[in-house]
Amino acid sequence: MNWRDQAGRIYAIIDASCFSSPQLLFDAADELATAGIKIIQYRHKSTDARTMLSQARKLKGTIGSRAQLIMNDRADLCLASEFDGVHVGQDDQLPDSARNIIGANRWLGVSTHNPEQVAEADQTSADYIAIGPVFATASKANPDPIVGLAGVNRARELTSKPLVAIGGITRQNCASVIEAGADSVAVISDLVRDPRKSAEEFLHILG
Repeated sequence: MNWRDQAGRIYAIIDASCFSSPQLLFDAADELATAGIKIIQYRHKSTDARTMLSQARKLKGTIGSRAQLIMNDRADLCLASEFDGVHVGQDDQLPDSARNIIGANRWLGVSTHNPEQVAEADQTSADYIAIGPVFATASKANPDPIVGLAGVNRARELTSKPLVAIGGITRQNCASVIEAGADSVAVISDLVRDPRKSAEEFLHILG
């Protein structure tokens, strides 16, 4: 996988909890794709599978082929919604189990929070590894310990897979995260307000 060409520097995450209505979520995704974001993850931690599938299919219709769509946690819903990949956390389905469901041609990402988890994920069939939280984040109720830029650098030493840094990343600090060794930065909160303008500014900063 040529991550820079296919995914770019910005890995956008649209979290349903950040939007007061599903339509605002769909509108934000449309604006991100219009701005040139190449990969968008859909995350919804507080609803049922039927609602997730309905929203995912609407996202697919909204985005079309303008960006790669990643389903958070659910390999089965990734298939059902015809998304391009799935991302699993440490408390979710095992990476290789998810791979068995989605097949060889969809993307598989794995969250890690320390060097041991990075080394373990490196031995799986994951296409990319996420490391974080890099900075303090408000997107999770019980976040893992902050790894800092040193944690990103250490993760870079442990894997040759594409590395996505996540956690508290903004337009002000994103360049330092790339310099520390990440291939891409995952962004949630700093894309919510005026998504298109925010995404364009991120893309300008990171090139």
